[in-house]
Amino acid sequence: MERKVGSEQKDKFSDALLGKNIPVLTLDNKWYRLLDEIDRASAREIENKLNELLKRQGKLNTESKEIKKIKKKLMNEIVPIAGEADKGRNSQVDKKLEEHKRLIAECNEKLESYQDELLELPREIEKLNYELMMLTMECCYDTMQQNTDEIMEISDWVTDIRIELKKRLIHKQEMEQKNHDIYSYMHDIFGADVVNLFDMKYNPEEQHPKASGHKNE
Repeated sequence: MERKVGSEQKDKFSDALLGKNIPVLTLDNKWYRLLDEIDRASAREIENKLNELLKRQGKLNTESKEIKKIKKKLMNEIVPIAGEADKGRNSQVDKKLEEHKRLIAECNEKLESYQDELLELPREIEKLNYELMMLTMECCYDTMQQNTDEIMEISDWVTDIRIELKKRLIHKQEMEQKNHDIYSYMHDIFGADVVNLFDMKYNPEEQHPKASGHKNE
């Protein structure tokens, strides 16, 4: 979709976003309802990248919690094992102690790696979310401009129709009055048979019952 937003307008959008706490758009149902299919298609690439980062962030947070639980369990177990190892040489105890140390080291290594990535992810998410917000503002600007043009066009059409309707209603009333006058005159001469005589589709007297002094016979 070709954007009508100029560089000056984009600068206004960018300035407006300074210092604003923008919610993650792809987590907001209102955002999905805001854009039509064409606008959603133009934002699809950024949307998908942002969602992938959010999934990755969620996965790392979940796995970090699980690793911390495992590490805590290993730490609780290693204390009595170390106590047994201090009492004397026992190859099985020593092997178990070394295995716990290795597993704890692996937990620390993974946690450190995850922590580094978890520190970087919010910045990447914020950057993509900003790009998506800018694109959203451009889409909304285009939509509002187009809608405004159509609203003005429809408003002009409604005004013209109202004027035309008023003219036609006045013309209708004038014709009804003319028919009533003719009917009234003819009724005085021919009586109620004037309706059949002039092959009238309706009785003008019924349109102006108070204006006529006649009663149907």
